[in-house]
Amino acid sequence: QVQLVESGGGLVQAGGSLRLSCAASGRTFSSYTMGWFRQAPGKERDFVAAISWSSGGTYYADSVKGRFTISRDNAKNTVYLQMSTLKPEDTAVYYCAQSRVPYSSGSYSYTRQYDYWGQGTQVTVSS
Repeated sequence: QVQLVESGGGLVQAGGSLRLSCAASGRTFSSYTMGWFRQAPGKERDFVAAISWSSGGTYYADSVKGRFTISRDNAKNTVYLQMSTLKPEDTAVYYCAQSRVPYSSGSYSYTRQYDYWGQGTQVTVSS
């Protein structure tokens, strides 16, 4: 049974920073691409960032490029999302996800490419 547990969300002023963490268990973490998505009220779940199983590739939505950084520590089975220069439009529930297929390549920006999801962590950016 795969479990993904996010942490690190909260309330921050515009221009501030937060670091989200997602701890994984249940299968070989280092074999899978990991992604972050977010969902604002009344909107679809959108891609934010992904990192390949080997950490050789990182991918970002245009809206966060240059402000967010995804990373992973395979020894700790954890993926991170460092968010800087936050904007009110970044307010959402943030979810981490693990890819369906191990040792995969590509940007992995679609929800259908992931089969396990965390419960989400709320990020609120005040103006």
